Amino acid sequence: MILFGTTKQGEDVHAVTLSGHGLSATVLTLGAIVQDVRLDGIDRSLTVGSDRLADYEGDLCYHGAIVGPVANRISGGTATINGFEHQLERNFVGKHTLHSGERGLHTRVWSVEDQTDNSLTLALSVPNGDFGLPGNRTFTGKFSITQGPALTLSITSTTDENTFVNATNHSYWCLGDTGTMAGHTLRIDAETYLPTTDEALPTGEVAEVAGTGFDFRTTTPLTLGMTPYDNTFVAARARRALTPVLTLATDAIEMTVATTEPGVHIYDDRPNYGAIAVECQGWPDAPAHPHFPSILLTPDAPVTQTTRWTFARR
Repeated sequence: MILFGTTKQGEDVHAVTLSGHGLSATVLTLGAIVQDVRLDGIDRSLTVGSDRLADYEGDLCYHGAIVGPVANRISGGTATINGFEHQLERNFVGKHTLHSGERGLHTRVWSVEDQTDNSLTLALSVPNGDFGLPGNRTFTGKFSITQGPALTLSITSTTDENTFVNATNHSYWCLGDTGTMAGHTLRIDAETYLPTTDEALPTGEVAEVAGTGFDFRTTTPLTLGMTPYDNTFVAARARRALTPVLTLATDAIEMTVATTEPGVHIYDDRPNYGAIAVECQGWPDAPAHPHFPSILLTPDAPVTQTTRWTFARR
């Protein structure tokens, strides 16, 4: 563990590098950020990151971080729990909540709970009312490198009051050496997706991908002429066992993503199209759509969401 830098608030941020099975990953205590991922024989990081802490306090604030407690959008910036309406920060187009506001989990410095050569557990506690939501909550993120080689992240959330939680990792991936998504292909095992409004909120419809620009059921080249993506693909209708759902690849490298979560959100950073974010999570704005899988967290049922990235040379 080494000192990576000091935040604007004067908090030390450390970097921890895990390695094994031909894979290494560096994680920051700020936001539990996956800052660097390297595969033996490849001379570059496979994820978009920075060596400067200031970048993570600026334009790269979501890159590689655990985002939450509720990732993605909450329409109207309000959430009703047990009949009581909670006011959240409206940090998206002045009307809605994005990634739990400007001081979400991605901005907090997590503590190191456990560390080995190939694993790391970070933890964060937040008080009742933080993010505008009830409950004294704890979040742990356990990172591990295993045979595959694979990087696995399990995020466990607990609370002492009913609350909402939908945490995710927000890494951006670029596997090639051109600095863009040119030469990449994408496959997503999803028959349906969630259409959105002009303000990037789910309409409530669950639509078939067939015949649309959202059909990635077969391996599809990524090009600048494609539809811009900021959408959730339906991997399942509820949390389930760890299941492969997505493959991103170039001629040289393949990354397969498996998750327990019912949604896989894809976001590309147009206009440069330099990387693609893969966010395994519950369906966005679930509190506003009763037919969506619930994101309610209760005191008697902690929630663990797991995502695994497996890498291979081709």
